[in-house]
Amino acid sequence: MANETVFTYGAPQLKFGTGAAEEIGYDLAQHGARRVLVVTDPGVAATGGPQRVADAMKAYGIEAAVYDRVRVEPTDASMREAVEHARDTGPYDAYVAVGGGSSIDTAKAVNLLTTNDGDLAEYLNPPVGAGRAPERPLLPLVAVPTTTGTGAESTTVCVLDVLDLRVKTGISHPRMRPALAVVDPDLMVTQPSGVTASSGMDIVCHALESYTAKPYDAYERKRPEQRVPYCGANPVSDMWSERALGLIAHSFRAAVRDGEDRRARADMALAATFAGLGFGNAGVHIPHANAYPIAGQVKDFRPDGYPDGEPMVPHGMSVSLTAPEAFRFTFQARPERHIRAAELLAPEMDRPDDPAEHLPRALLSLMRDIGIPDGIAGVGYGEADIPDLVEGTMRQQRLLVASPRPVTEDDIAGIFRRSLRSW
Repeated sequence: MANETVFTYGAPQLKFGTGAAEEIGYDLAQHGARRVLVVTDPGVAATGGPQRVADAMKAYGIEAAVYDRVRVEPTDASMREAVEHARDTGPYDAYVAVGGGSSIDTAKAVNLLTTNDGDLAEYLNPPVGAGRAPERPLLPLVAVPTTTGTGAESTTVCVLDVLDLRVKTGISHPRMRPALAVVDPDLMVTQPSGVTASSGMDIVCHALESYTAKPYDAYERKRPEQRVPYCGANPVSDMWSERALGLIAHSFRAAVRDGEDRRARADMALAATFAGLGFGNAGVHIPHANAYPIAGQVKDFRPDGYPDGEPMVPHGMSVSLTAPEAFRFTFQARPERHIRAAELLAPEMDRPDDPAEHLPRALLSLMRDIGIPDGIAGVGYGEADIPDLVEGTMRQQRLLVASPRPVTEDDIAGIFRRSLRSW
């Protein structure tokens, strides 16, 4: 068959800068909204930010209620609880998510399931779910990130743990993309150092994976109805990824060291937005596919800076743990991209003689400096866990198809095995 000649690009409207969150009432009023649900988690709610966003809407004739029971690292159960709350207290004209990826993803699921029929499980990506597409339009969703990392404000995807299956998966459809992303760096100043480190590694991997992804013109030609948001690396996504990596190189370590460094915070917020605009169209691949079972099969790891309670491996951390080995594996498919990415991420690093080591070394140096664990053993996994981790990764075919190099179960097992050892 002929190769693809078309790529697609989509993005929400964007409002960026200090004070941007104060204008949400005006923005929603332009959509005719009069009753809005603000979705957030207990930790973010405790800062008072979501309530201030809700209160500011009154000046525009909007009644806003706050739902503050989002679970950090959402599950199918926690999302169903949020959906039921919205159904019981609604109807609403729009939704506003204030928080990290957990809040934004939960709001996406609430929006989907209060405007369309069916159960959450029907919409989950295959092979975990049926991949049902929404039949009716969704309501306007305003995404207001308070962490610098997930890029969820830009994407068509929500991610969750399916508890019975012990697997992380997602729902993806163009209608789930927020109508407006409001990125206000002032909302991110209270982000703890550990959260900054983990969520920042999500930005890094978003940019690196989309930049090194299988190019759009390496796929077989699709019919219009077959097109999906993740279409492969393309000139527009490349531009955003490169710019994100340049910002990260000069701001990430500073933001982890000093949360009050507002310039570093603003640069990381901009990097997260840029990386989201990139991977939200090009896609991600092996590190994110591996991250799903790492997070979904967690044992007793409890990260610094996150709420006490159940064990968890934060998403950005889980993505980073196998990234060095994943990029060693994919180097041969797109060597020039890997070398350029390392130059952008670590412009002052001494280069190893082997070009295949440039990007892994840049990543490992960054991870050491910001306190990310030294591989999957650092979050409680051992050799005996690899078969189950591999099984979980191989369920993420929506992501693995974007790998620039075809990947087998044995390949994934090797990446996990090499990621057990410390640096």
